[in-house]
Amino acid sequence: MKTISKENYLKIIFSREEETGKPITTTYLADKLNVSKAAITDMARRLAAEELIAYERYHGIRTLPKGKKLAVEVIRKHRLWELFLLEVLNMNWSEVHDEAELLEHTTSDKLMNRIDKFLGHPKFDPHGDPIPNRNGKFPKTAKRMSLLESAEGKKYKIVRVNDASKDVIDFLSKIGIELGSEITVKKILPKNEGALIKNGRRLHSISGNIAAALFIAPAEKGRKR
Repeated sequence: MKTISKENYLKIIFSREEETGKPITTTYLADKLNVSKAAITDMARRLAAEELIAYERYHGIRTLPKGKKLAVEVIRKHRLWELFLLEVLNMNWSEVHDEAELLEHTTSDKLMNRIDKFLGHPKFDPHGDPIPNRNGKFPKTAKRMSLLESAEGKKYKIVRVNDASKDVIDFLSKIGIELGSEITVKKILPKNEGALIKNGRRLHSISGNIAAALFIAPAEKGRKR
């Protein structure tokens, strides 16, 4: 069976916890990591023994201070590597996530701080996710929503793209949509099945999967497209 590092577990638990404000279920982790519930339970007990998480059967998992600190460190490395690979090594937008997944576990804090300084202490990664500073503090983010929560006929700016799916990012690149692109929402399909959006003069029909991966904020009034 594929071995998943405890850092990956903590990163996913912390991120989901921040998103929902609730303890994480073993079912969610099993689906996310594509491992059995038994494997999740075993790892949860090990992480709890190290005082990285609090785990109680049927009550979910939540990170403890020690676990949150480690999760934030890994997230910081991942997002800085994504930006470095894109801006310095000119890698494709859709490639940097998978490479950063490998590098985040093997990079020292000293090297990461040097890369952070070299990049000018950036606040956001190439997909719009906030980068915590060396003290673990995240920058403030503007209010954002899922594209599926948008209002028809309104103009928005793409402020975040879920970087977990290379296929999603490849599709967006193909139709000319990237971080910062301005779109007009023409129609939201029922039952979260997708949306019809306009980017410049081009009209695009996107699936529910892609729409769910796009996060937007109202476009600045008076700004030219």
